[in-house]
Amino acid sequence: MADRYRPKSAVQRAREGNPSKTSIKEGVIVPRAILVEPDWAGAFPASPDPAVELANVRCREVASEEWRRVVPILEVAAGIGEVDHTTVKDLCVCVARIDQAERDLSARGLIVTAERGTVKNGAATIAGQYRTQLARYIRELGLSPSARMSITAPALEDDASDVWD
Repeated sequence: MADRYRPKSAVQRAREGNPSKTSIKEGVIVPRAILVEPDWAGAFPASPDPAVELANVRCREVASEEWRRVVPILEVAAGIGEVDHTTVKDLCVCVARIDQAERDLSARGLIVTAERGTVKNGAATIAGQYRTQLARYIRELGLSPSARMSITAPALEDDASDVWD
């Protein structure tokens, strides 16, 4: 199902037809770039608490693994630029935090004992919120099959076509 709130790209509108005859805006062209992996210690800093430090080390590893998995695909398929660096970094942080919450749920369970008795593990709520945000990043970056259907690949640069020729 199409997202009725998100406008279609100029190429897609031209391809599918423009029955309303409204002008088609080309949109912003972002220069392509090779994104450099961030230092994950900024997002997951060292901690004097050994349990927190162990979790942060794991988060750094998961975020780095996600970065190395996703960025090469986005550089080719979506033509991401330097302006997208923060969005991709946030996607990787979301994946790492979901992993952290899921590990907590596996270790402590869905119901935990607290001061007021047995309650729902807070990691379940946190995981749900991060999953909602992750779904937005996946849609924005075209990382799901349905999202890939709604974006058009950037044109390959042709060295033979020069503005001055």
